[in-house]
Amino acid sequence: MHVIRTAILLSFILITSRQNAIAQPPNRDAVMATMKTAASYLVDHVASHGGYVYHYSEDLQQRWGEGVATVDQAWVQPPGTPTVGMAFLKAYAATGDELYLSAAQAAAEALVYGQMKSGGWTNCIDFNPRGDRVAMYRNGQGRGRDTSSLDDGQTASALKMLILTDKALKFQHAEIHAAAISGLDALLDAQYPNGAFPQVWDETPEHVPPNISPKLTAGFPDYDWATEGRIKNYWDMYTLNDNVPGYVTDTLIAAFETYQDQKVKDAVLRLGDFLLLAQMPEPQPGWAQQYGYEMHPIWARKFEPPAVSGDETQEVLSTLLIIAEFTDNKKYLAPFPAALKYLRRSQLADGRFARYYELRTNAPLYMERSGDKYVLTHDDSNLPDHYGWKTDSQIDQLTNAYQSAIGDAASTVKTSEAKRSKQLATNVQQAISELDNAGRWISVSSGERLVGQLKLPAGTRYLSSAVFSERLELLSEYLDSLE
Repeated sequence: MHVIRTAILLSFILITSRQNAIAQPPNRDAVMATMKTAASYLVDHVASHGGYVYHYSEDLQQRWGEGVATVDQAWVQPPGTPTVGMAFLKAYAATGDELYLSAAQAAAEALVYGQMKSGGWTNCIDFNPRGDRVAMYRNGQGRGRDTSSLDDGQTASALKMLILTDKALKFQHAEIHAAAISGLDALLDAQYPNGAFPQVWDETPEHVPPNISPKLTAGFPDYDWATEGRIKNYWDMYTLNDNVPGYVTDTLIAAFETYQDQKVKDAVLRLGDFLLLAQMPEPQPGWAQQYGYEMHPIWARKFEPPAVSGDETQEVLSTLLIIAEFTDNKKYLAPFPAALKYLRRSQLADGRFARYYELRTNAPLYMERSGDKYVLTHDDSNLPDHYGWKTDSQIDQLTNAYQSAIGDAASTVKTSEAKRSKQLATNVQQAISELDNAGRWISVSSGERLVGQLKLPAGTRYLSSAVFSERLELLSEYLDSLE
């Protein structure tokens, strides 16, 4: 899709705005010109079939998602197509410019094409019927596997983007509306009776055996978890890994606000109730990545042991805050006092958290790799570099948010808002100044691992869908703040 661009006017505004960026806060014209130039470049030169991957070489000759991508592939997993599409929707809401709505519609149509027969999405859409990543699509164009995945926000992000686009288009785009409703129905069908969700499902989601109570609370296994209790199909079990509850909650709330369907709100309530059940008992009142039907932490992949997780514990607390606000029910805040105390006493010397803490002892737990085998260890000196073994602490933010939610932090609101407003203007100035003359925000690799295991040599210049989306949303937020 190509867009007519008012290049001379936009260039003049951009040059002028960059000259004045440091002298004064950016004005509306400068912000809108930056947004339009960046979006036009992405739509005209980068989009393929309306979709996006994670990264592009500066000359656009190479594309990367979870590995090398072809021009006929679009990525679903954030920060791929749904992430970019939702940034376009925010830009449309802030400006009313049809360019952004058209770009969002194209991204949504790409997601419609790649919806699985089972109703959700996998991490990639292959528009080439003979491509190596093609799957069993709902439109009948695909072949092979029919697995819908909640891993890394895949289905949840795609579905949320479709729902929001459906709303922006006033429910008049039949294909987008149908895909959104069928995807929402599939997600609701995948929820377990106790409110949990699996990592994946196919056309016939598996549910717990009838003799398992939906009211079971989490507990420690009574067997040697290090050597016993491995479950091959861990993906069918109750999954918190990679923020599944957070992504799903966000999507369900968007669905309820859009369609006002009570069964969607009920699903949020059940998910919140499950998170209450899933909190581990003392001395480790956090959360695990994965639970079996008996509500014990279980193995997932061979480097993901049963354990209490610093990362997932923080993500669950963030999700409970959202559910408590959405439902106006403080029972979802009940886990906080014990969980926050647990997190504070579990911080590592550098202030971070281990991804895993050994059951009962709470010793930080890691893995060492020997060939294709992994060995449990408490030593963090030789960690494989393909996985996040430690995570930054969000404990201060979580504590402040909890205090605000229970009414103990009202005095800090105005100060926080003032700081946010000042920082927002500074960040907008930087975004305007860093857009190049072609309309690109160029990133430079430090040699560290990027999204999807990708490592680019240090100094490599590339385009990032994540950077584009973050900055377009930043500029949209700034425009909203001017009103």
